Amino acid sequence: MTRLETKRLLLRPLQREDAEIVEEYASDYEIAKTTLNIPHPYPKGSALDYIDSVLAAAKNGRQHVFAITEKNSGSLLGTIALGIAEEHSRGELAYWVGKPHWGKGYGTEAARRLMQYGFETLQLRKIFAASFTDNPGSWRIMEKIGLKYEGTLKQHVSRLGNHHDLAYYGLLKEDYKG
Repeated sequence: MTRLETKRLLLRPLQREDAEIVEEYASDYEIAKTTLNIPHPYPKGSALDYIDSVLAAAKNGRQHVFAITEKNSGSLLGTIALGIAEEHSRGELAYWVGKPHWGKGYGTEAARRLMQYGFETLQLRKIFAASFTDNPGSWRIMEKIGLKYEGTLKQHVSRLGNHHDLAYYGLLKEDYKG
């Protein structure tokens, strides 16, 4: 199982033991409203199902999902993933950080390390990510790690009763500076 390190973080595979804290963070409306796939209200006990599905998907190599943990304490801060489209040699970056840990640079640090893994280890040709345009915390991470704005798809998704624009960012391996 792959483990990735940064100065402050350890990105490790999700474990069933993470379910309680994943459920606590994912149950927060402030987290759910910034993502496309976290349900709200978050169904009790569904974090275990989510973790089991992640572990199953990891076996085919098309999904690399990590727990973002603080290296010193081992505390789970959020999750980060790189979904792989092998036929296109690209990966889609997705992440969320628990609200108590917002504004501390953890998302940027984790995303930068996963991008490095995608280009240098997985040999991807492109890494991209999308964010609701009204979620500056997310698209600022994309900009900080070097992804370039590629465009906005207007009212592209419906979430919690509202239509949202999605801003897309991407980077080609040839433009990656490491």
